[in-house]
Amino acid sequence: MTIEFMKKLLSKDEKITVEYKTCQYGIQEDVYETVCSFSNRYGGYILLGVQDDGTPVGINKNMVKDMKKNFVNQLNNPDKMSPTLYLSIDEFEYEGVLLLWVYVPPTSTVEKCSNRIYDRNEDGDMDITDSPIQLQNMYNRKSNTYAEHKIFPYVTLQDLRMDLMDRVRNLAKSKNPDHPWLSMSDEEILKSAGLWEKDFSSGIQGYNLAGVLLFGKDEVIRSCCPGYITDAIYRVENLDRYDDRLQVTTNLIDAYELLMEFVGKHTSDKFCLIENVNTSIRGIISREVVGNILVHRDYSSAFPAKVIIEKNWMKTENWCIPRRHGNIMSDEFTPYPKNPLIQHFFANIGRTDTIGSGVRNLYKYTPIYSDGGKPELIEDDVFKIIIPLNKAASDEASEQKKLSEREQRIYNMICENLHLSAEQVMSELDISRSTVFREYAKIKKVTGAAYDKKTSTWIL
Repeated sequence: MTIEFMKKLLSKDEKITVEYKTCQYGIQEDVYETVCSFSNRYGGYILLGVQDDGTPVGINKNMVKDMKKNFVNQLNNPDKMSPTLYLSIDEFEYEGVLLLWVYVPPTSTVEKCSNRIYDRNEDGDMDITDSPIQLQNMYNRKSNTYAEHKIFPYVTLQDLRMDLMDRVRNLAKSKNPDHPWLSMSDEEILKSAGLWEKDFSSGIQGYNLAGVLLFGKDEVIRSCCPGYITDAIYRVENLDRYDDRLQVTTNLIDAYELLMEFVGKHTSDKFCLIENVNTSIRGIISREVVGNILVHRDYSSAFPAKVIIEKNWMKTENWCIPRRHGNIMSDEFTPYPKNPLIQHFFANIGRTDTIGSGVRNLYKYTPIYSDGGKPELIEDDVFKIIIPLNKAASDEASEQKKLSEREQRIYNMICENLHLSAEQVMSELDISRSTVFREYAKIKKVTGAAYDKKTSTWIL
């Protein structure tokens, strides 16, 4: 916080991202309502020791220590804030008085204060707990938020690895000899790629999470995205632990190359002629797998992404904001970008292609690589890719994809009645509920069928 920025915050009335609170002798209860409403909208600044008209009156210095302690304790009290928040409240000397201030970032989940839900409207906090339409709008807004657009106003060029720019230009030139980035300055490239932006709702501007992940120094990435890590594991001899391991926490440009090298180190290469060019099939597959785990994961989650190479299989896991659930089939897949800015940047430097091409490539080239095996792509909260690496894995996968006689009978029942219930199956086949759901799991995996709980309908 600087004098100039504090003066700017105090120069106008309260607004959708700025709130004044007097709080001279303690933190008022409505401060937490504002924290909740800011979390649920665009985030914002709360200034304590300031009257409603923006006049700084200051905080009683004898109360500061207890106020800061109580603020942190309340934010970590699940009965007060749910989910709990981890925010720091800072001191600031301004025109001879002591103020306290806190920046509240927007959250990816709906925040509650004392089990009530607040939203921000102009300069006020609205309790919308009993307003179903407004609640639905909030949940829709949260579900459509891309974490990569989160702006970090205090990140500067000094916090970024600008030495990567020469490599970026070379990669872009290899993709397109007349690429417009070749004639741009470093900052112009960052803005052209959407890595610097302004939020026209709040006025906040700066480098966003996509920019930090692509160009940030390691310590900056840890601060802005503490959950970011990709864990690469090779496990063949030591099945309880691993034979080799690489934990990647650096920028996405270097991370891509590190993970590609790891996969290349622990898998065999196979070449075939594609349009009369001798092409590495492993290179195509690993490119799609590594690109997916870096481009399409949900960076708001602390779930560690994984690349696991075993004797017969390569598997990946990453947290996802799913648009559907179950197997992704090559002939029915409707693609959408999880992180459009990162995906677009990778496309410009030739590390990904058009959205959806990765799925098509995996279905096209995995059978060539593994002597007939097919990939599995499973979209859920955790997105999984499973690639058979040889004929043994291909045969095993083929066997796992066959329905037993009873499973086939249940599937036929589903086809005849899309509203088939577990009770009907239990009665018809004289089996337990747990057996029904075990058979359901296999049917979903083999056929790609899914069950919509909201409508109690099977989707084939």
